[in-house]
Amino acid sequence: MKTLFLYFFATLSLFAASITTPLTSVKGHTATIHIDKIDVGMSGFIVHKLSDDRSIILNDATVVSFDKAKKEATLELTPFTLFKNNNLPTLKISAKAGDIAVLAFAYNRGLLVAPTENIYYTLKNAMHDEVLVHPDVFATHLSYKGHPTPLQEDFTTFCDNVSLGLVFFYLEQNLYTLDCHTFKILNIQKAPLQQHGQKLPFYTRVDKIDANWFGAGSDELEDYEPYYYELLYKNNPNNETLKKNIAASSEANVTKLAKELGLEKK
Repeated sequence: MKTLFLYFFATLSLFAASITTPLTSVKGHTATIHIDKIDVGMSGFIVHKLSDDRSIILNDATVVSFDKAKKEATLELTPFTLFKNNNLPTLKISAKAGDIAVLAFAYNRGLLVAPTENIYYTLKNAMHDEVLVHPDVFATHLSYKGHPTPLQEDFTTFCDNVSLGLVFFYLEQNLYTLDCHTFKILNIQKAPLQQHGQKLPFYTRVDKIDANWFGAGSDELEDYEPYYYELLYKNNPNNETLKKNIAASSEANVTKLAKELGLEKK
């Protein structure tokens, strides 16, 4: 177990610091930055300096491609809406070369979704550099939304509300690290922990999550692995490791999902 702790510490510490770098070019809704290494799917925002002591956030930004040879990443720019207020005026400023991209923001803060209490605390204790918001807080957020089955929008809204950059999913002895806003997989690592049973929709000390009368998310989650696998696959259909893990599962309902997705073993 000590080896596992050291392995997680070494790997997850890579996500501890945000990346700050100037834009090298801007064309329409895309921009480029020069950087040695970066993961596709990382998110952040673009900052424009108004004066020596004043700045403004112009756009959300997502890494959509990375050219290793050129050491150049392409960013997709979208409207920044986190602090949107229709009663306040907006400045008509577009991003330009020289503005600052801040990526991997709040990657030192995350949410861990695990099937059991033992697995949750084993992983939590291994993540020395990561501040994890307790799943009880997320369960309370789901009760407010009336979603005993968490939707992707529940994760992203929660991450905005409490300033989280990452969400971790433990599925069948693997830990998946995702950008909480894009839901793109940044890392998959082995975590061979013993699992005895599962708590739905995830480990939390909250006994009951309130439900809406109807609508998406209002039903009780019936099975842990198939639901979260499908959520990850929806946002990462080209991730080969994820596809292999789904196909290799011996869990009956995951095997059924694999067949529905065309990923069953040949």
